[in-house]
Amino acid sequence: NTSFRVAITSSPTSYALKEEGKSLPPPGLVNRNSLWLAGVGWVSAVLHNAINHRPPVKSGVHRQFLLATIGWFIGYHVTKYENYTYARLDRDMNEYIKLHPEKFVPKEQKTFAEIVEPFHPVR
Repeated sequence: NTSFRVAITSSPTSYALKEEGKSLPPPGLVNRNSLWLAGVGWVSAVLHNAINHRPPVKSGVHRQFLLATIGWFIGYHVTKYENYTYARLDRDMNEYIKLHPEKFVPKEQKTFAEIVEPFHPVR
């Protein structure tokens, strides 16, 4: 039953990423998107407790952990997609620069003394 095996081994970003994106190195487990979305998940569970007049941090710890874990998972895959998008844009930009070198002529190097006006103190 190959369809069942494919469903287990595929990740959510494998549908969004193309084959070229799968060759990128995986992002770190601790990244800004994972931290932010885990925090959002935890705060949403605490806020739900507070709205329902339960002790905010002490009750529903399993839900707090679950929502933080879901946020962490989503943040990891958002970072994975973000890395793919920026790598694709960098590749396209570098390819354009290679195809049109006349538009990217290096400027002549100036020293700092050539840029700054001469200093004449007023006494």
